[in-house]
Amino acid sequence: MDKTALVVQHVAFEDLGIIEPILLGRGFTIQTVQAGVDPLPDDVTASLAIVLGGPIGIADADRYPVVVQEIAWLKRRLDLNLPTLGVCLGGQLIAAALGAEVSSSGRTEIGFAPLTFSDVSGNVLSTLGETPVLHWHGDEFAIPEGCELLASTPLFHNQAFRRGENVLALQFHLEVSPLTLERWFIGNAFELAAHGIDPRDLRRDTAAFGAALEELGGQVYDAWLTGAGL
Repeated sequence: MDKTALVVQHVAFEDLGIIEPILLGRGFTIQTVQAGVDPLPDDVTASLAIVLGGPIGIADADRYPVVVQEIAWLKRRLDLNLPTLGVCLGGQLIAAALGAEVSSSGRTEIGFAPLTFSDVSGNVLSTLGETPVLHWHGDEFAIPEGCELLASTPLFHNQAFRRGENVLALQFHLEVSPLTLERWFIGNAFELAAHGIDPRDLRRDTAAFGAALEELGGQVYDAWLTGAGL
């Protein structure tokens, strides 16, 4: 059976990270769409769709038409209940496609912090335990109707949700390889400076938590893909 993962990427340094070798090991062919450059395929029925993060948001739809295009594309796919994963902006786009509000929180969460997990059966995120994960967001999604909240932090109550076994939306970044995070620090230098965040602190935390996160994040993605029948 041919398995294709359609990946929507918004900026070069926010890539599949640790998800890529997992997909290749499961026999996927990876097709990457560069948002705003490559058109989304007319066919929404790829075996798996993954929408990655980026520095724009739902509120930028008037200035960045790709936001509207992606929401419409995702709605068609989600109406078919096909396996779909969203990371940060990708998760917000899934929420919007499912009719939930996505808005600026007026806060920023950048850096490593642990999650609190919802007490729902089969929560694939609970394997992360108390290990801090990487956050890099200011917008927040509401939980769409028919979906379950999976994780929270004190600053952002809605950190992750699922719809059944096939749809998973995350605000935080489990996909990032610690070996490539320096690209994030360089690419987001102005944002870090604007919020008074020292990249040396992020490097320190990457060294402390990166290896464990790479292993645990891999377990989360493996479990979700298995649950989605992939």
